[in-house]
Amino acid sequence: MNRILIVEDEVAIARLIEMSLMRAGYQCEMVHDGLQAADKIEQTDYDLVLLDIMLPGLDGYELLEYLRPMDTSVIFITAKGTLGDRVKGLNLGADDYIVKPFEVEELIARVESVLRRAGKGGAKLQAFDVIMDTVARSVKQNGLGVALTPREFDLLEQLMRNRGAALYRDVLFNRVWGGEMDSDTRTLDLHIQRLRKKLNWHNHIKTVYKVGYMLEKE
Repeated sequence: MNRILIVEDEVAIARLIEMSLMRAGYQCEMVHDGLQAADKIEQTDYDLVLLDIMLPGLDGYELLEYLRPMDTSVIFITAKGTLGDRVKGLNLGADDYIVKPFEVEELIARVESVLRRAGKGGAKLQAFDVIMDTVARSVKQNGLGVALTPREFDLLEQLMRNRGAALYRDVLFNRVWGGEMDSDTRTLDLHIQRLRKKLNWHNHIKTVYKVGYMLEKE
């Protein structure tokens, strides 16, 4: 599971980002000033840092300089939205630049895009007796190929990438089908049933009450 540090001095915005990303299956921590962020970065390896620019202690530009030798991906999330601000942030080495106010869906999409570009997702995933190659789009169970439809493959990938995390139904539907889920649809549930049957994972893919689904950890 990807680890993300949120550095944002506006507590309400930090909590919104944290809630949205955790709901999408990411592991998050948040701090509210630059000095706390520097301490966290020194102690923990993060896959991505979401970084405000105007921070107490150390500002976002100073933290970006601190992060650069660590090869950690950075997205600026800031109210500084002029063309000059965006160009400066990107030229300093940020991987992306999001201007407040932002839509949660856009934030999640940009986080996923930056992690993919950084190769943080990984091409091969393994869980129990299954190995998935996301580049070749192949799945093997105990060394034998498993025939999955494109939607089944994408759904399984989400479950395997986020093992141990409960994924909301609407998040899964958006990631796999690319749209908002109709409240009456059974599409997601039927695909989950088919995955359970094809892989004999009836006990491994858990239904999480009032949330969605989760692939259990070994």
